Amino acid sequence: MLRLEGKNAVVTGAANGIGRASALRFASEGANLAILDLDSDGLEAVAEEARAKGAKGAKVLTIAGDCTAEAFITDSFGKIYQEFGFVDVLMNNVGQSARERASEFYNSKPEVWSFVLNVSLFSTLLASRQVVPSMREAGKGKIVNVASNAGLAGEVGISEYAAAKMGVIGFTRSLARELAPFKVNVNAVCPGVTKTRVIDRIPEDILEKIRVSIPLGFFAEPEDIAAAAAFLASDDARYMTGQSVVVDGGRWMI
Repeated sequence: MLRLEGKNAVVTGAANGIGRASALRFASEGANLAILDLDSDGLEAVAEEARAKGAKGAKVLTIAGDCTAEAFITDSFGKIYQEFGFVDVLMNNVGQSARERASEFYNSKPEVWSFVLNVSLFSTLLASRQVVPSMREAGKGKIVNVASNAGLAGEVGISEYAAAKMGVIGFTRSLARELAPFKVNVNAVCPGVTKTRVIDRIPEDILEKIRVSIPLGFFAEPEDIAAAAAFLASDDARYMTGQSVVVDGGRWMI
């Protein structure tokens, strides 16, 4: 399918995992790509693969830097608009849990809260702010935010991450209502545990407890999440806005 043929798509956090898989899926659907990440080497590898998978003549622009830094984001979108003219699709994928600094809340630290909220929520607001004015004016556009089923399930030990991702869901709903009169769709995808580099940091006994709690009995591949993101980025989802699409093997059912 070429559901994004001729569209201009931006993916943040695109060097690895879900962001990488989504960028490659968007490329295979015909999109021009602008991909952002701190990992410059990873970005170039994704760009090379995207060019091989993409439509003939499709553009791939790589921009390396910190997606939580306002100056970087403002400058990056300036370059993107100069190259593409308009952003049809924004996928806000940047996000991170506390990882090795994770703890139950009574033992958590404010600097960790700030880090997680900045990466997992503020970055989404910051990038969205760059595209909303032009999407409103054009009367079209798709914003796909990556949330998580962590907020829905309320997992122990990741309270700041759950708060950030529920913040993404709340932002998605509010912005969807604001932009609906302008025919701009804003939706979220909520992955469960997915086979990215992060999974290597989780002890096997904890992974097994999570695995047995999943009705389908296995963890997602990044491509499973990318498939949902591509749907939300396409006109197949033109009558959906403000929704949180859970992709977690049935662990959380709405």
